[in-house]
Amino acid sequence: MTPRWSDWKRYPQPGCNDNIEAPISPGIYEVRYASSGALYGFEAVDNLAVALARLPVKPSRFAGLFRRNAPALPELEYRVCATASRAHARTAAERMISLRSTWISGAA
Repeated sequence: MTPRWSDWKRYPQPGCNDNIEAPISPGIYEVRYASSGALYGFEAVDNLAVALARLPVKPSRFAGLFRRNAPALPELEYRVCATASRAHARTAAERMISLRSTWISGAA
């Protein structure tokens, strides 16, 4: 069975009561900037929920210019692809990276 990506979900902001919705299993996660769609993070991991919770989210460079209280964090979206094992996750991630680079080189 081919692993499938979940739908895109908004990455929770600190201080909000939102939760990360991800399985406690091996797989691949992809995180992107909501505004531009640019890639923020992509990795094959042993535990999707823990990896997303520990994702280093940095404040925006211009956060101090507009707000003094709390730095503005980037608006991020994430999706996950659960797999049966870490080895399957690595294989699927390598295949996806290869397909993406082939597509980009063909589009250029």
